[in-house]
Amino acid sequence: MAWKCNVCGYIHEGDEPPETCPVCGVPASEFTEIPAETPAAAPAIEQNVSDVMVQTMINWGVTHVFGMVGHSNLGLADAIRKQCEAGQLNYIGIRHEGAASFAASAFGKLTGKPAACLSIAGPGATNLLTGLWDARMDRIPVLALTGQIDTQVLGPGAFQEVDLAAAFSSVACWSQTVLDTSNHAELMNLALKNAILQRDVGHLIFPNEVQTLPAPSPTAGRPEGRLPNLETAPPKAAVDQAMALLNQAERPAIIVGHGARFKMPAIRTLANELNCPVITTFKAKGLIRDDDPLGCGVLGRSGTLVSAHFMNGADLLVVFGASFSQHTGINPDLPTIQVDLDPITLGKFHPVTVPVVGEIGMTAELFHQRLASPAATDRRREIADKKAEWKAEKANRAAKHQDRGLNSAEIFEALGALIPENAVIAVDVGNNTYSFGRYFESKGQPVLMSGYLGSIGFGYPAALGAWAAAPDRPIVAITGDGGFGQYLGELCTAVKYNMNITHILLNNHELGKISLEQVTAHIPVWETGLSNPRFAEFAEICGAKGFKVETRSQLADAVGAALAVEGPALVEIICDPELI
Repeated sequence: MAWKCNVCGYIHEGDEPPETCPVCGVPASEFTEIPAETPAAAPAIEQNVSDVMVQTMINWGVTHVFGMVGHSNLGLADAIRKQCEAGQLNYIGIRHEGAASFAASAFGKLTGKPAACLSIAGPGATNLLTGLWDARMDRIPVLALTGQIDTQVLGPGAFQEVDLAAAFSSVACWSQTVLDTSNHAELMNLALKNAILQRDVGHLIFPNEVQTLPAPSPTAGRPEGRLPNLETAPPKAAVDQAMALLNQAERPAIIVGHGARFKMPAIRTLANELNCPVITTFKAKGLIRDDDPLGCGVLGRSGTLVSAHFMNGADLLVVFGASFSQHTGINPDLPTIQVDLDPITLGKFHPVTVPVVGEIGMTAELFHQRLASPAATDRRREIADKKAEWKAEKANRAAKHQDRGLNSAEIFEALGALIPENAVIAVDVGNNTYSFGRYFESKGQPVLMSGYLGSIGFGYPAALGAWAAAPDRPIVAITGDGGFGQYLGELCTAVKYNMNITHILLNNHELGKISLEQVTAHIPVWETGLSNPRFAEFAEICGAKGFKVETRSQLADAVGAALAVEGPALVEIICDPELI
């Protein structure tokens, strides 16, 4: 049975007209019944469009969906529900769609695999955009699934009508609308193929009425035969050029970026053979332990005196999986071998001496095999001496106090000793994150951050994504009060799913980095002060455990107790906005 609105022409299917028209808002009395035609007998079809597409998504290895269920994605959400109940999929309902896309991006940063984020049409879909831009700019595969209003009311400006194809055109490498006549499994195949191979955002738009249509073909898609083997060996000529430099270099230094995160064993082998310093970009912090005899810490604005010394003193840089961002500050005047699987990344910002396109781990192994009496000197003693100098400098900074709270050096000194080696650390942006880069002594914990986008608010939603990817590992979120203020509601998400997330919240009641930028620009500090809740108490209200630290003597006990909580916990640390 169907009903037609006498005012706007909207067609409603059901035994009764709707209480109000979803398009123009008139009451049920303004609907007229449309006489039903006797349908021709048709064979029963068990699966609908959403069922086939969700099964295809699962076949491609998607295990998690972060999102919010709403009126224009109900059919798609129901297909997800069925797979969750069958044990084939995991769904995490968030409180803001921006958290869903940040969580999906973080999931991909940790695993290298795509997760999905789900929203309704209109505002739900546009709320996804910031997190999707984070994934795109950091080259992370993500699948975005957005509902859409019924196609019959698209065009004149209906409720929650947004041109989603246009809105997502610059953030997604591949975006298509699912129609009744589409090859539905193939659309999902292509969305995921593009997301995985381009390390980018694949996007599908699901008009409301299409989601529950009977599937013309019930066969789900699969990845077999659709993805090539990306273990591409570098060209021999490029390797020859690289080895001519590497074998002759007396003071080579290796720099690793986030793109090398799954290939470190081969890089460590090469470094150990050369006895050379290994430096990381900020996004790659933790790829080599800070207590490794060759580990020299982070380079650039978030970095240390150690890393800067060994980069500037090198006669050859060997760079694996780094993009040469301005933040990192890799010296463009030094002879450089750059290795990356993506040819666009090679020499992206300035010419390099030898650009080598190839799979990073395979290339590092080839370099090791081709070493022939290398001229490199053993730098271990020099590295140890420089680390001792930096340790003394950190101790000096940790001893400074202005009676405005703890300073960053002492906070991260303590956290370096307390956070477990098997933890995953999600950070936000701001001075708290710069200080983490400088002072936190990594034991090899992976670090998740909003790199090129640098989005405030990333830290806590990223911890949700990290927990989903690694629920058996301790998850630690480190944020400032400004960043956490953007996604306070996601603490309730962590409580709902009993996520083992320990949140270290540095509270200085200020957007400290912005204040510093204003001072540096010689303009008055303006509108950077924050009025905050009592965060430890807020955590308790939400159902988590809350701890507050105001003195150094309280820090270790509070963090230790929070880490011992089986579920979400928050440690609010009152800190000095100037001693960073």
